[in-house]
Parts: sequence; structure tokens; C-alpha cells
Amino acid sequence: MSKVLVYHKSKDLKEFLVDFFKKEGEYSPTFVSSIRRLRSSLKNNHFDALLIDASLIDADLKKEDISIPKIALISENIPHGLKEVVSCNIDCYLIAPFYPEDLQLKLKTVIERKSWFKRLYSEKKDLEAIVELTYLISSTLDPREILYFIVKKLSEMIEVTRCSILSIGFGDKRYAYVVSSFEDPSIRNIKLDLKKYPEIREALKTRKPVIINDALKHPLMKPVLRFIMPLGIKSIVVIPIIHRDEIIGTLFLRTSRVKNGFNEREIRLCNAVANVSANSLYNAFMFEKLENEKARLEKLAITDYLTGIYNIRYFYHRLEEEFSRAQRYGYPLCCIMLDIDHFKKINDKYGHRVGDLVLREFAQLIRRHTRRSDVFARYGGEEFILLLPQTSLDGAEKEAKRLSAFVREHRFKIIGNEKITTSMGIACWPVHKVENPDDLITLADNALFKAKNKGRDRIEISSTKR
Repeated sequence: MSKVLVYHKSKDLKEFLVDFFKKEGEYSPTFVSSIRRLRSSLKNNHFDALLIDASLIDADLKKEDISIPKIALISENIPHGLKEVVSCNIDCYLIAPFYPEDLQLKLKTVIERKSWFKRLYSEKKDLEAIVELTYLISSTLDPREILYFIVKKLSEMIEVTRCSILSIGFGDKRYAYVVSSFEDPSIRNIKLDLKKYPEIREALKTRKPVIINDALKHPLMKPVLRFIMPLGIKSIVVIPIIHRDEIIGTLFLRTSRVKNGFNEREIRLCNAVANVSANSLYNAFMFEKLENEKARLEKLAITDYLTGIYNIRYFYHRLEEEFSRAQRYGYPLCCIMLDIDHFKKINDKYGHRVGDLVLREFAQLIRRHTRRSDVFARYGGEEFILLLPQTSLDGAEKEAKRLSAFVREHRFKIIGNEKITTSMGIACWPVHKVENPDDLITLADNALFKAKNKGRDRIEISSTKR
């Protein structure tokens, strides 16, 4: 029902209008007879049209900024009334005698025109927002950025209490994860139990938008009524984001509000945003997948497959870098060569498979107790090598003793909680006669050989001094 504000003076005019509104039944009139009440009504209420008695058009009325359609009713001094109508920017007017059919046509025309202009303006704003969103999501290949662009832009375009994008795994359909929310860009991976979200389950099942304008009355929400009542949520929209007939990683755009239901324009806008986002999201996810795969392959290229620590190829690469840096800035650089004592006995007693597991456990134990700046790698067989940048000979010896103690105290469950020990050899630049990176390894290896010959479970320092 359209709301009409009537600013009148004439008693006869009021009687005509009261009778008109009573017979028509599709309008809700409010009558005011003073400029003060007119201002108050316009300020506190929303009206679709304003009927003005032309005899009330004066300087005060002309100053009013009235945005709703205005119809003037001229019943006396018609020339003066017409002049005032033009000066007051009135949309249209009627001249006495008044006929209900004329008034009905004029009201219908101005209200429909207002609605049409409002819709046109709204669609223009929506289109501008979609174009802006398209530009934003096309400017990055970061899926997290795109997801946040989507929810943030949508929350600016329509009034929502909550707007988020959810992800549902291809396997387990019991849980969903909030991967982006307009309230906070850092919010992600919040776990949701789908038992409490039948609207998401329905969208997942039907692959179609789910629109609930009154959650408290909708049969789909009945099983979870006790959960949503305290939240005051009234309306919910769930839109699947689909690319080439496939839901991309089962992503959903979910919006909710506590006030009125979503209108046709808002639902259309949600669909448009989902459609615009699909292709960019797909490209971003593919890019991220390729980047992750690239990172995985790069990690594999520098990792020893058995122990999970660096391989010798990567160690040599880092050794060249660190030796060059040490020479340039005069930093000390130490190398520790170590191996597992009597490892052959472990292989002979338990088998090579168990021996491999002991190697891995040993390597991970040492890795956990080294600094981030150290480079720990498998040298070959049961031998390992540790590079300590910017570490003096005294510091390297202390580090070797500390690691040796950790190994000695550790119980290896795979071999019945037995203990093992390790022998170590240390070489350091510039203390020892090291001319190139290979010399550092050779001297540390010689020191390790000496430690093993002296009975194992000990630390030896290279004797080749400058």
C-alpha cells in the first residue's frame, strides 16, 4: 500500500480526498495542515507521494527539500496557482473541479515513475559495483584476497548482518569452513557443523540458491530453531559459486540479516556476484595449486627422501654461499661430521627397514635441536653433516657435546628403547687449514675417522691448524 502525505487547507478539498482514499483502498493517507507538521511527517516517515493544496505554496514551502513526487491541487485563483506550481518544481497538478479518475491516474503515474527511477538508479549502482568487483578480483591471483573482495563488496551493496564464503570438502560433508568474512579479513577456517546449517546442506544437495525470508517459520529451519532464535536471524540466502557446471571446491556465499527478507534485486545481485566471481576464483585456485605444487617439488629437490632433512646437493650449495660470506666478512664457519656408532649391527640385528627408521628418527632428533641458521644434511649412509655459520670453534664444540648428549639420552622405540651413540669430527675456518669449501668437509671427515678409531661416542677436533 502506497503512503500519501496530504498538505491541505480547504475543508472541501479534504472531504474530496477522504472520500477518494476510502473508495480506492490502495493508498494510506496522512493529513497535515501546517508547515511544522509537514516537516515533522517528512522527517519521521517515508511517503511515496505528496498532495499539496496550491493555496499553501509559499516561500517557506519552496525552501523545503522534498524528494518525493509532488502533485498540486489548484482549486482557486488558477493563474496564480499555476505560477506557484511552476516555481515550486511540482511534478504535476490538477485543476478544479477534481475527478477521482484524474487523481488516481496522476498518483499512479508519479509513484510508478519514482519507483522506476529508483530501480534504474539502484541497477546502475549495482552494475557499477559489479564492474568494480570484476576489476578487483581480476587484479590478483590470491584466492584469499578475492574471497574478501567478494564479501566486503556485497556487504557494501546490500544491508547484511553477516556475509561470508564457506568451503566444504569434497569428501567429508559434515563440516563447512568459513574461508572469508566481511567483518574481519583475518577470519578464516572457522569450523561449522553442518547439522546446524540445513540451508547450506540444501544448497549443496540441489546446487541451487536457497532463499529463506523468515527463518523462524521456514520448515527447512525447524530442526535448528533453538540455535537461531537467540541470534535473531530472520533472512538467509545461500548461493553456490559454480564454474563450468561444477561447484568450485563447494564454495558458498551465505548472507543473513535480522530485519526484513531479501528482495528480488538483492537476490539477483547475490547471484550476479557469485557468477562474476566464479571464473576468477577458479583461476586463483588453479594458480595457488600450481604454486603449492611448485613449492612441493622444490622442497623435494633439496630434501633427503629417507630422513626428511636436507640432501647433500643442497648442503654443497649452502656451503659455497656460507664459505664465501665467511671469507668476505671474516666470520668463523664450522662444520661437524657425525655418524651413528655401530650402525651395521643395527641393520644386521633388526634388518634394513628398521635401520632406515632409526636413521630417520636420529636425523629428526638432531634437526629438532639445531638452530634455524644451521644447515643439517645427510651425507650418505649413516653419516650426517652440520654446517654452523658464524660459529667459533669453541661454540661448535659446545654444540657437538650438546647434540651428543641428546642422542645418548634418547630411547629409540623401534629397536626396543635401546640407546645409540654418535661420533663427531669438527673443522673450522679460519682456525684450521681450510683453503676452499671442500677442505672444510675433508678435515671434519678426518676428525670423525679419528673419533671412531679412538673408541667412538666421542668428539674430535681437526688437528690441521694454520
